[in-house]
Amino acid sequence: MGIEMKTMWTVAVVAGLMLGAAPAGAQNADGGAHVRAAVTAGTMGVGPEVGVRFNDHLGVRAAAGFLSGTGHAESDGNKYDATLRLQSYGAMADVHPFGGAFRLSAGARINRNRVDLELTPSGEVLVGDEEYTAAEIGRIIGRAAPQKVAPALSLGWAGQNRRGFYFGAELGVLFQGAFKLEQFRSTGSLSDDPDFKAALERERVSLQKDVDKVKVWPIAQVALGWRI
Repeated sequence: MGIEMKTMWTVAVVAGLMLGAAPAGAQNADGGAHVRAAVTAGTMGVGPEVGVRFNDHLGVRAAAGFLSGTGHAESDGNKYDATLRLQSYGAMADVHPFGGAFRLSAGARINRNRVDLELTPSGEVLVGDEEYTAAEIGRIIGRAAPQKVAPALSLGWAGQNRRGFYFGAELGVLFQGAFKLEQFRSTGSLSDDPDFKAALERERVSLQKDVDKVKVWPIAQVALGWRI
């Protein structure tokens, strides 16, 4: 909760800076400078977006996204419970090459996305090609996270440069790199055994090879907002 509050304050400060950067004499007439606020939802999570479109061709915006969901990850026959936690915020510069709704965007996000993994066996299972009992393993707990600062590129549709309600859509990629599996440990009776630790490391490497194949995160967002 503390991280989320800091994130919201960061977005609010960025919004204030952008409002202060808008030309003092700019009017809200169509084609001039417009401030906007929206709610976005998609693969980056759900969260606020604020921005300024200075004229028909240039704009900036800041956004934050939060979401969590559960699923499974499987490696060497072991099915791990996986919890995906999306949490990121950042800024984008928008170029409208034709002066209309279509835009090209580039920027970066502070990326706190992560996946928490947990395996709680009920019987004997293979860990690093070795067989262990449920009591010897206890729980296997791990966490995977990408790089903390990730560049982003996208294209989208943000409505005409005029006052009122607008709908936006965005497609692109976040270059966050592969999720790195860390904090991989066991809570069972063999948690401090050197041979078991070696087997657990082989298990971690096997899982890491599976996640190394994905190095970008898709951006697919929609936005509903109001432009003044």
